[in-house]
Amino acid sequence: MEMSLRQESTPPFLNDKRLLRSFAYVDGKWIANKDGSTLKVTDPATGDEIGEVASLDVAESRGAIEAAHRSFAPWAALLPQDRSAILKRWYELISDHREDLALLMTLEQGKPISEARGEIDYGASFVEFFAEEAKRPNVEGVTSHLADAEVEVWMEPVGVAALITPWNFPSAMVTRKASAALAAGCTVVVHPSAETPFSCLALAELAERAGIPAGVFNVITGEPATVVAPWMEDTRVRALSFTGSTEIGKLLYRQSADTIKRMVLELGGHAPFLVFADCDLDRAVDEAVKAKFATSGQDCLGANRFLVERPVYDEFCERFAARTAELTVGFGLDDPDIGPLMNHKAIDKQESHVADALAKGAALLCGGRRHAAGPLFYEPTVLRDVPSNAKIMHEETFGPVAAIAPFDDEDEALRRANDTEYGLIAYVHTSDPRRIYRASRRLQFGMVAVNRTKVTGAPIPFGGMKQSGLGREGARIGMADFMDIKYVCRDWA
Repeated sequence: MEMSLRQESTPPFLNDKRLLRSFAYVDGKWIANKDGSTLKVTDPATGDEIGEVASLDVAESRGAIEAAHRSFAPWAALLPQDRSAILKRWYELISDHREDLALLMTLEQGKPISEARGEIDYGASFVEFFAEEAKRPNVEGVTSHLADAEVEVWMEPVGVAALITPWNFPSAMVTRKASAALAAGCTVVVHPSAETPFSCLALAELAERAGIPAGVFNVITGEPATVVAPWMEDTRVRALSFTGSTEIGKLLYRQSADTIKRMVLELGGHAPFLVFADCDLDRAVDEAVKAKFATSGQDCLGANRFLVERPVYDEFCERFAARTAELTVGFGLDDPDIGPLMNHKAIDKQESHVADALAKGAALLCGGRRHAAGPLFYEPTVLRDVPSNAKIMHEETFGPVAAIAPFDDEDEALRRANDTEYGLIAYVHTSDPRRIYRASRRLQFGMVAVNRTKVTGAPIPFGGMKQSGLGREGARIGMADFMDIKYVCRDWA
């Protein structure tokens, strides 16, 4: 049956039909561009148009800043427990509407429905976590270094925070950023990816129901260059949190200089996956499949380079390729292992990286071409004997292509793992506790996963080193990035 997500024809497959929103959300109102401009949103699995959202202009984007600025003082003045209660209600509503939110995500992003459900749970966990943290940014007493003076350190919200979120995690990246900022006492303006706006707009609907006041949480849809530019120029926007490519992150970093914004940048990754001969090879293969193919490979945490110690190299390649060849490919609602990629640019990159690696001497073990399911599907692919000068060994593939190469000793493995401008996450498989310590120390990555793949969650500080970004998201540190430190030295004379 053909299904449409157009606002004017209520979708019969959503339990709560009000979650489908085609308008931006500013100052507690659902608004459209005055000239009626819209952006089309398509299903990457089929190419069909599934709806349109309002494409706001510069004036409307500035209006969102004004609303957030006007709402900041009363929101920041709320008792922490009152902000906490509102966020807790938002968490409960997200959890209650898990199935509808997952369905919307699969239709606009393409990921398998079980992964979409997992993302809703993951995203909700940040709201729950920061609902509790909202009550904890206490005044810190400091032993005075001055006679007859009292010294305190206060944590205060910075003001309006701009949040720019990506298409690969269209729900969790909103909640991870917004719940931290809101818990800190900031107000926010959010720009979701133009390719996946429905998930964010549904969260705005639930935020309104949860009691988040008008102007505190605003969602501005449209072309990024149009709606984001006013935020970068406006001194009232005190903080910017962005998840996306390193290239765009650098651009925003430069644009923020004139207004000295607080920056949290979660940028690209190029994760190495190190397999030492003393590891549990069954576990290493299982975790390698997870690390490479979650979200169809479209994950900044996705393993890109598999470096395997030579004594187990052939066996790992054989077993990993066999497991990869068994992965199912198809439409997200059928819950396959691999869904579509987001756009044609992503497909072109897979083809370019595979062709380049083969031309430079790599061997193809499985996959290596577009999948018959549709133009945005690519076969899960494994390449072995990939030389160090291949593009895939230096560029983020962001798709279901794995590159494997051998190494001979620990020093070589760690040197090659660090030979990248990125530093988000590294994976290590070994049974030697001394090597675990050495590798964890030497790897130049913000996160290190040892003998496992899943490491993220609300209580941990997510982020990278080098050109993988600035700051951290999640954990108490994630809320601190939206707060200023004020030192007070007081004499009662």
